[in-house]
Amino acid sequence: MEVGMKRPAVLWITVLILGWCFDFLFWGHRPGISFAIYTVLCLAGGLAVLISEGFHPSWKSVPLLLPIGFFTVMTFVRLEPMSQFLSYAFTLGLLGLLALTYLGGRWVCYSLPDYVVQFIRLAGSMLARPLMFVNARKQLAAASPEGVRQATASSSGWKRAWAVLRGLLIAIPILAIFAALLASADAVFAQVLNRFIALFRLEKLPEYLFRLAYILVGAYLLAGVFLHAAQKSRDEKLIGEEKPLLSAFLGFTEGAVVLGAVELLFLVFVIIQFRYFFGGQTNIGVQGFTYAEYARQGFGELVAVAFFSLLLFLGLSVIVKRETSVRRQAFSGLGVGMGILVGVILISAFQRLRLYEAAYGFSRLRTYTHAFMIWLGILLAAALVLEILRKERLFVTAALLAGIGFAASLNLLNVDAFIVRQNVARAAQGQDLDVAYLASLSPDAIPALAETYRSAAFPFRIRQAAGAALVCRQATSSGPVDQDWRSFSLARGWAKAAQSRLDLSGYTVQKGDYPYQVTAPGGQVFDCMGG
Repeated sequence: MEVGMKRPAVLWITVLILGWCFDFLFWGHRPGISFAIYTVLCLAGGLAVLISEGFHPSWKSVPLLLPIGFFTVMTFVRLEPMSQFLSYAFTLGLLGLLALTYLGGRWVCYSLPDYVVQFIRLAGSMLARPLMFVNARKQLAAASPEGVRQATASSSGWKRAWAVLRGLLIAIPILAIFAALLASADAVFAQVLNRFIALFRLEKLPEYLFRLAYILVGAYLLAGVFLHAAQKSRDEKLIGEEKPLLSAFLGFTEGAVVLGAVELLFLVFVIIQFRYFFGGQTNIGVQGFTYAEYARQGFGELVAVAFFSLLLFLGLSVIVKRETSVRRQAFSGLGVGMGILVGVILISAFQRLRLYEAAYGFSRLRTYTHAFMIWLGILLAAALVLEILRKERLFVTAALLAGIGFAASLNLLNVDAFIVRQNVARAAQGQDLDVAYLASLSPDAIPALAETYRSAAFPFRIRQAAGAALVCRQATSSGPVDQDWRSFSLARGWAKAAQSRLDLSGYTVQKGDYPYQVTAPGGQVFDCMGG
């Protein structure tokens, strides 16, 4: 019988307070700094409850607090959609992983089946464990004389509380009748009574009941998370640790043929395309392709080839038999060969993407792909190293760390500001600047646009375009921003401060037909929406 906590009142009070904090921070307000505050409160509350009960976190789980803290902060520092989504996702996912491995700390050794099974168990604990905890305490109390006395006293206390509640329910309609008669008899009393009733805002009673319901539901689910961390987070045995979940069934010869055939195909492709991979614009057009056509096609497919090659190698490493050291070394050698060829293909994809960006400018998708290819290459190298060291189980951890690195790099890069700076630098070399696209970016881009508008280092036409993008943003904004402190975001604060120092009074906006157009002081007209 698992009870785990000697002072359940502390648990219930803590989760109820956290449930109320959720309502206070998020009801009627868009998320901002409120998410970070609530995350910190949940962490602090959970750690306080668990440590006070003698459940100390494993030192192996403590490092998870670093990425949790980073992504928590980034939820109110960045507003670019992908960066913000990844920050929320990794904050919640890593909090769940902390709860799963709070006592055991063996998240580093988790395989993919461990993640699937353990998160399903966590979901089950959120739904059922609080009730199991209450029932277990009742059974424990009934099994001892002291528990019987406590249960009797508790039952007596509940009977008295229920009698008081019944009395109040009977008294309320009687009081309402007498209060109405007294209010009719005295105008001053009626005013006082009306002010008293207004405090409760009875017209919002359905809303209050709904909010009370989700506060209680949220508190219940949090109790399940805390109880899971206290009772089920030791990870003494992991799936497939003693015996592989899936035994190798494919012969070494068959696996080697598959790997060798794929490597041969990659080698032929690399040889044929080598000068196009690395020759730049000089060699493009030899076979009749224009620069734009070459830049546009191919890099997405090459990234897909690299990704699926990694999955193929990982799958074969699980199912291919390698009974002798010679076969293990041979398989690892084939893996290294494939890794080198896939690395060349990734570099070629990276080169094609750079040509694409030089031809058409930077966008969010191209920036995401840039960062993704770098981390995919790192993950590929890690997979090969783990194969050579016979530590294949750690691949999922390597993938998790690569995912954290990808999300962190987007946040640190500041994607929208990076796009502005790169496209402005490209425009300074004589290329066009897409004002409509810059105007569509998040407030993360505003300080970079403002810096461009103020800088004398850029030609007048570029500064005009940057100013037009800022005016377009104002003209096409979707209404007032929630000014409550709970919705505060550093990105909006920086954007507001940067824009407040600019004089854009020379620009005029034509709002006749959507999309809007902006006329710059020099007379140039810019569309606020792309065609």
